[in-house]
Amino acid sequence: MALIVQKFGGSSVADAQRIFHVAEIITKTYQQGNSVCVVLSAQGDTTDDLIEKAREINPDASRREMDMLLSCGEQMSIALMAMAIEKLGFPVVSLCAWQIGMATDSNHSAAHITKVDCERVKEELDRKRIVLVAGFQGVDRTGDITTLGRGGSDTSAVALAAFLGAERCIIYTDVDGVYTTDPRVCPTARRLAAVSCDQMLRHAANGAQVLHDRSVALAARHGVTVEVRSCEEGSVGTLVVPHVEESREVTGVTRSRCGEVTRVTAIGRALPSLAAIRAAVSALETAGITVLGLEEGEQRVTLLVKRDDEDAALCAVHDALVPR
Repeated sequence: MALIVQKFGGSSVADAQRIFHVAEIITKTYQQGNSVCVVLSAQGDTTDDLIEKAREINPDASRREMDMLLSCGEQMSIALMAMAIEKLGFPVVSLCAWQIGMATDSNHSAAHITKVDCERVKEELDRKRIVLVAGFQGVDRTGDITTLGRGGSDTSAVALAAFLGAERCIIYTDVDGVYTTDPRVCPTARRLAAVSCDQMLRHAANGAQVLHDRSVALAARHGVTVEVRSCEEGSVGTLVVPHVEESREVTGVTRSRCGEVTRVTAIGRALPSLAAIRAAVSALETAGITVLGLEEGEQRVTLLVKRDDEDAALCAVHDALVPR
């Protein structure tokens, strides 16, 4: 029997139909004889809606009270999911961060996890229950609720996997794994079978939104292998592993926006190189895209383009530098 941690994002549990679809994934994993601990994000746009409600009352609300409010979204998700799993006839329990000892510092809205006291989770797993945990939230040493900032549920899942000693940590996203660039924009993007935490950190730091950088850093520190996949049947996914032999090629192209300018960044051990820069600039010029600036860094090259050109620029640089 394996211990598996699963994490589902807000879009995966946005409505009743999607909740039951995820419940079927969870219970199927359980029926295979595994112990299952699941981390959930707030439904759909719930967090944004809560922020808007706060602004209606007090645009200058303290970060402590914002954490108290925003943590409600994840609590709602785990309760609704528990109800769905109960309806399917499986034993389940939902737990907030304070109930599992998800300890953090007191940096409200961007707290760091310091420890997870997994005793309650282990007790519930020993009772053969599926355990649902509210992501994104923790509790500081005074007992106040904290939140972990953007991508916090990914971080919650990796932390639980690390402290529980889970065999796998599966992050379910909108795409089937980690791609060389955004597959929704670039038709030639290809899925990576495996990528190192180091390269994943570089991708995340330069705009890739598959995994948050803090969760990847935590996985690297604790030796946790993360599997990124979609909720669709037959999803293959990508393994994000602490150590993997890296090719000396460009592993991907990302983008990040800064006002009216977009930074298109190629990443890989082959960079920076004069040949790659020339190839990228030439590809952009051929596509009729003006290069506004150029930056070089460790294992990366960044080209600045107008925001209106970002999709075409992403495809052009990807096809010029990433091996097929």
